[in-house]
Amino acid sequence: MFSFPGIQPREHVDMIYISMETAIALASVLGNVLVVLVVCVNRALRDTTFCFIVSLAVADIAVGALVIPLAIVISLGLKTQFYTCLFLACLLLIITQGSILSLMAIAIDRYLRVKIPIKYSIIVTQNRAWVAVFLCWLLSALTGLVPMLGWHNEHTHGNLSTTSDDIIVCTFTTVMRMDYMVYFNFFGWVVVPLTIMIALYAEIFRVIRKQLNMRAEATCDTSKYLHKELKLAKSLALVVLLFALCWLPLHVMNCILFFCPECGMPKSAMYMGIFMSHVNSALNPLVYAFRIQRFRATLVQIARRCMLCKHKETSPCPNQPSPPPLSDKSPVHP
Repeated sequence: MFSFPGIQPREHVDMIYISMETAIALASVLGNVLVVLVVCVNRALRDTTFCFIVSLAVADIAVGALVIPLAIVISLGLKTQFYTCLFLACLLLIITQGSILSLMAIAIDRYLRVKIPIKYSIIVTQNRAWVAVFLCWLLSALTGLVPMLGWHNEHTHGNLSTTSDDIIVCTFTTVMRMDYMVYFNFFGWVVVPLTIMIALYAEIFRVIRKQLNMRAEATCDTSKYLHKELKLAKSLALVVLLFALCWLPLHVMNCILFFCPECGMPKSAMYMGIFMSHVNSALNPLVYAFRIQRFRATLVQIARRCMLCKHKETSPCPNQPSPPPLSDKSPVHP
């Protein structure tokens, strides 16, 4: 099905791009596998918010394991049938959309936690959180597969004789229509969710600040709880900010190509936009590690256990001293 006839020696910019993408793919998979492992190990992290964080980590693992390798293969001049190329392009959109909706689910979860703290545990249960995760990915699949239903470039690429049986050089713009990418994908499913998330986090910060001012003389436990919520909200808002900074350049370039086709876009600029969108998947684990104390503490304990196991290979690991097991009674400070 796939072929690579007549591939020319790679340009210098191509080799740099491929090398950087490979490094980011490894970092994304390793970092986000650790995120999932930390949540599985520490029971104190198995709350509703971290259900959505695991969903986001799975999307980032998919970026490293699927999206980046596909981007590299396509950059090598992959030749295949039209609908095969279109499906690969839709797969990239599904994973990206899953990240966006997971981020929005996190924002809604934190908003409900500070807006209705008393009823929160009744309304937002673990089972409902996983149902929300499933709905996020279902909606991502439905929106990402829209081009497969006809909103694509099959009869508009080059000439009217292009058919699904033709072998084409598979590139994203060969099969994907820019009006879909700009109006439906960007304005409808990136700008709108980002706007909602900005509004939700702004309200979260306003509510917490107001409660802190009103409860200046409240108990120490109440003050600690509010500061914990504020710190965690800041960390998760930083994840949203990084997502916007990494993904907006590529979408802006798509808008330029759509509204000004004669303007053109240097290959190096497109590569940089694609690369930045992939870098985002490797950044989230760093945010969790540096900003969320309970996540960092669990990560350190996992590293210590691994080091103890490797330190004395001649004796079984269980006989070696190790950190106490993590349970629901572990510290839960952010």
